Amino acid sequence: MTRRIAITGLGAISSLGPTAQANWDAAREGRSGIAPHRFDGGQYAPEPVTLPAALTADGFQAALEARHGRKVSASLDRFALLALCAAAEALEQAGLVDHAALSHRTAIVLGHGQGGQESLEKAYERYFGMKSPRVHPASVPKIMVSGAVSGVAMQFGVHGPVFATSSACASSAHAIVQGAGLIQTGLADVAIVGGSEAIATPGAMAGWVAIQALANETCRPFSKDRDGMVMADGAAVLILEDMDHARARGAEILGEFLGAGMSSDAFHITQPSLEGTSAALRQAVAAGGLADAEEVLISAHGTGTPLNDKNEAASIHAVFGDAAKRHPVIATKSAHGHLIGGSAALQTVIALQALKAGLAPPVLNFNEPDPECDLDLVLGQVRPIKARHALVNAFAFGGLNVSMAFAA
Repeated sequence: MTRRIAITGLGAISSLGPTAQANWDAAREGRSGIAPHRFDGGQYAPEPVTLPAALTADGFQAALEARHGRKVSASLDRFALLALCAAAEALEQAGLVDHAALSHRTAIVLGHGQGGQESLEKAYERYFGMKSPRVHPASVPKIMVSGAVSGVAMQFGVHGPVFATSSACASSAHAIVQGAGLIQTGLADVAIVGGSEAIATPGAMAGWVAIQALANETCRPFSKDRDGMVMADGAAVLILEDMDHARARGAEILGEFLGAGMSSDAFHITQPSLEGTSAALRQAVAAGGLADAEEVLISAHGTGTPLNDKNEAASIHAVFGDAAKRHPVIATKSAHGHLIGGSAALQTVIALQALKAGLAPPVLNFNEPDPECDLDLVLGQVRPIKARHALVNAFAFGGLNVSMAFAA
């Protein structure tokens, strides 16, 4: 018998706010965390540049230090600290902090695109710029992509399966799917899943500028005048739990993971493939039993790039056919930017709260309809919905596609 996967905790931190509730409130109210930011690589770098970005305020570190001590900030990169913040919130909501379940029967799977980019750039500045033969002794553990899962495991005493996933924009989606799989195969009863990112740094931003992927002003998913993505940092974490295990301890059930679809384009390192994205979406629809659903909330990958949005719209039509336009589509990157490894998890946290509230948050910054993106976009203001199910898409560079189905 297949174990059902309950969701019992949510945590999030982004430019929209320091909690899952704050992120939902901002998305619902149509508030954006995107603003111009100055990126200064220091005395050994080219002139500073100003670019749109969605950055998390630094105040969260004080709260972490109050709880875990100052040593935690010294040993973890920003991307790991953000993950720890979101994990703490999710575990508290689930009622699992200091619970016996957080031992050998709990797993952690978190996704990140690049790991400790900020620490990497600081180490390189010291070594190559300052010509110092020594870098910070914590550089390696701060840079490694598994630093976040290790940090969460150590802070909360988790001894079960613990590992990271890294698949660009699909990283946290793959993490959620893997965490659910660990429960379904009996290797865990609880899984702490999600992702984080902190790569809005001078060096990383230069790379995104070089491939002409960034917007000039803001993120405009599916708008005809869209011109690119907006980089962001932040984290989102969900607590997955065997349904019987959750009910036995009296946990509040916030939603259910129904299944997912995954595919590889095997086509191009940056350009999407209709065949690949459609395959993942079609599998998720089948896994969730959503083919004939009256209304499904679709949380689009919606990066605001010309190719991605056009391809994603075509995928939705390819899978749903004539029914495509009866499903409301949201694109929350228009508010919180692109967290790369953390995006799918944050989209999921917002989508689950949208289902619970019966409200779909609006797509922001939309100026003009694109005939090639003919979808039922939620525009202007929050919209009441009847949907009890959601699909969350994550279509990554390298042709790595995930679509997940949820109920709430």
